[in-house]
Amino acid sequence: MASIRKIVLDVLKPHQPNGVEFATALAELSPDYQVRLTVVEVDEKTESVMVVIEGENIEFTPIGELIKKLGASIHSIDEVEVQGSKID
Repeated sequence: MASIRKIVLDVLKPHQPNGVEFATALAELSPDYQVRLTVVEVDEKTESVMVVIEGENIEFTPIGELIKKLGASIHSIDEVEVQGSKID
């Protein structure tokens, strides 16, 4: 079965939680997740951020659910790296 190794998301989030709290919450979804958050644009009430998540087997559904729970929304999936596995 193929596994996602990297995903880059364009996310619109409120100012709170801040970037550190937001990225930390995502990283805590799995012990091997590495999360990088870059602020792209700041408005009065929101921030547009690029979120890069890398790991061995990234589960997209829990990531999307947590982002929504944190009051944010995914605008787009801008990049994804998937590794296939050999089927015997």
